[in-house]
Amino acid sequence: MTLLDLPNIQGFVVRGYRLPVAAYLFLRVEDPIKASKWVSFAADEVITAAPWSEKPDAGINVAFTCAGLEALGVPAFSLGDFPLEFREGMAARAELLGDTEKSDPSRWEKPFDPGSAVHAMVMISAKDDDALAAHRDKVCQRIEEYGGFTLLATQIGKALEDDKEHNHEHFGYVDGIGQPSIEGSGVAPLPGQGAVDKKGDWRPIRAGEFILGYLDEEGVLPPAATPDQLVVNGSYLVYRKLRQDVAGFRRQLMKAAERYPGNEEKLAAKLVGRWRDGTPLVLSPEEPDQSLADDRMRNNAFSYCDDRQGSSCPVGGHIRRANPRDSLPFEGKLVNRHRMIRRGISYGPELPPGAEDDGEDRGLIFTSLQASIERQFEFVQSQWMNEGNVFGVGDDQDAVIGSQDRDPPRKMLVPGCPPFFMDNLARMVECAGGEYFFTPGINGLHFISAADG
Repeated sequence: MTLLDLPNIQGFVVRGYRLPVAAYLFLRVEDPIKASKWVSFAADEVITAAPWSEKPDAGINVAFTCAGLEALGVPAFSLGDFPLEFREGMAARAELLGDTEKSDPSRWEKPFDPGSAVHAMVMISAKDDDALAAHRDKVCQRIEEYGGFTLLATQIGKALEDDKEHNHEHFGYVDGIGQPSIEGSGVAPLPGQGAVDKKGDWRPIRAGEFILGYLDEEGVLPPAATPDQLVVNGSYLVYRKLRQDVAGFRRQLMKAAERYPGNEEKLAAKLVGRWRDGTPLVLSPEEPDQSLADDRMRNNAFSYCDDRQGSSCPVGGHIRRANPRDSLPFEGKLVNRHRMIRRGISYGPELPPGAEDDGEDRGLIFTSLQASIERQFEFVQSQWMNEGNVFGVGDDQDAVIGSQDRDPPRKMLVPGCPPFFMDNLARMVECAGGEYFFTPGINGLHFISAADG
């Protein structure tokens, strides 16, 4: 059994805080010596993965780009050991990711626009707006006191909660159900979150799929830069601001539902693989079941072994693309190598039902954590979301977040008698900016704080 060094791992890598508001502060190094002193301070302020007896009102986590590590004085031999995708950065990988047309990096907003250089990100999580404001003021005051960083931009996130405190995203779906369980995390695994073992039971995913310095699903240590003091207990973080066209999504869904033999809500469920309340189609294909959706022991405990053709959950459905479970060869072993930890939160005001686009900026702050950006995030984005060959649906893309920038427009197959094709799909989600970061362990923060000296 893997034992994680929880006090030396940043907390959000291992567990979701379920704190409903957040701020993302993007920084640039101006004076490496002064900035390094702030990093030393931050190492003592970061929420770690060590168990707590009481949830904090607010706390921070920090991450750095490759350019940021260089600016802080991390040695060249260490920087050269980091994987190519991290050294290149997200904008350089745009074509692979489907960040074209409206999502092209030339159109990204500050501080990810061409010519900008983000070196660090501070994520502040809090229980409410007042706690966030107070902690943000404290962090900004300390940054100003140390004087080594310039604050480039701030992004605010806020969970969208219904009357039962379920978090949902702007398209109306309950979010955050299918997180992987991590071996040694100290968090009790829930059925369906991990990997299926030979007995058909669920086990946690090996820690090395997400955290450097621990064995992965292949039974080996994931490739990592040197020295160990810098990288062990660390994880790669993907940050993407995803702008959602809520009015456009509703129009596209409503128009398609005019031809669909079911109703609009059933078609909405087919696109994602869950009813909007979180009920999985595989377990309840004809109607949502709130009791099932609310039951954490059941709402993720399913496989696709009895739904190979997608009659309940289409093989091109969003959650089936993101986590195909046992529907791909090798009994899920291939899938286990492409899992990610997601820590997303919505931003912007909700669009009232039936309203036309009001021009407000709204969407999702997507963050994922993994041991390999290329093997996990980039693979899932390029091969499972923006392609369909592995699922037997040709070059059709994910109907919810696919880039949909091909001519002629793509479609989605919904199996049935007869089958239904939702065609002329348009891009409903565009990337407004993003970057690749490294989230060091506490030991790594201490190494970085001493690097320039």
